[in-house]
Amino acid sequence: MGAGVTPPSWATLPDLASRRFAGAVVWSNDETFAPRENLILAAEPQYRPATFSHRGQVFDGWETRRRREPGDDHAIVRLGLPGVVRGVIVDTTHFTGNYPPACTVSACAVSGYPSPDELLAEDWTVLVDHCALRGDTRNAYDVDNTRRFTHVRLTLHPDGGVARLRVHGDPVADPALVDPNGLDLAALGLGGRIVACSNMFYSTPNNLISPGPASVMGEGWETARRRDTDNDWVIVRLAAEGVIRFAELDTTHFTGNAPGWATLSGRAGAGEWFTLLDRTRLQPDTRHRFALRETEPTTHVRLDIYPDGGMARLRLHGALTPVGEAEFHRVFAES
Repeated sequence: MGAGVTPPSWATLPDLASRRFAGAVVWSNDETFAPRENLILAAEPQYRPATFSHRGQVFDGWETRRRREPGDDHAIVRLGLPGVVRGVIVDTTHFTGNYPPACTVSACAVSGYPSPDELLAEDWTVLVDHCALRGDTRNAYDVDNTRRFTHVRLTLHPDGGVARLRVHGDPVADPALVDPNGLDLAALGLGGRIVACSNMFYSTPNNLISPGPASVMGEGWETARRRDTDNDWVIVRLAAEGVIRFAELDTTHFTGNAPGWATLSGRAGAGEWFTLLDRTRLQPDTRHRFALRETEPTTHVRLDIYPDGGMARLRLHGALTPVGEAEFHRVFAES
């Protein structure tokens, strides 16, 4: 995607491969000029001219040597969030005379924690088949496959440099690794989704339900400053129907821009909204935890912040209902 090009709708979905979500580049056949780990960094690629190391000009990406024999270069990424891939971006930003002419992206689903040799022996499903690449461009490719994958392989035809590999999609958790009686029902890694949001001027609301704590303010959700009488809000579709027992509203890192107050509302399906948490004052840079009295089955939660501001994380701890547990298993089986 170049300047002025509208990104595909799936680009708003989580990057399943991101290092922020514990993704890892577990193998590559070459990284002579720039290390493979750069492929999945969350930050946008940077470039400083005339900066040299023993490998040559420093590039913020993965770059292999110039091939003098037939063959291709490969890197295998373990997805931090296994799931259904909706699209991939092979980002060649800052690579102008040294980008690959084409690439292939493949994927596989493997249980447990396989070694690189075991992964190389797997049967790989092609998601993007030998597509042309442009230099200094976010090359976007749609993926039409509804299977759940745990690993992706990027193949360069034949060699060159790629700044970032983004693998956007829907996380799908393995029910065998989840306790249905005690989980974060909103968690991105378990299948929680942001389905609506009033404003995401500074950062995506996907950050709210991402794994782990936010390490900086930019890893939370922050809205623009309001100059009217309304307030900002976000709606989360839970991983499956459940009963929420505790809520965590975390304003860590937000000091002069935390919301003043917040409320939580819930609903089941398309039903009426009911109150989970009354309007409650929030403190800056604080991890707030609240016990909830409502015991109704819930599928969606709306967080309202007053009037605007930023929040690091939203956690909604509880238990799946029998209906929710059945749905959780169905989603996994169908992918």
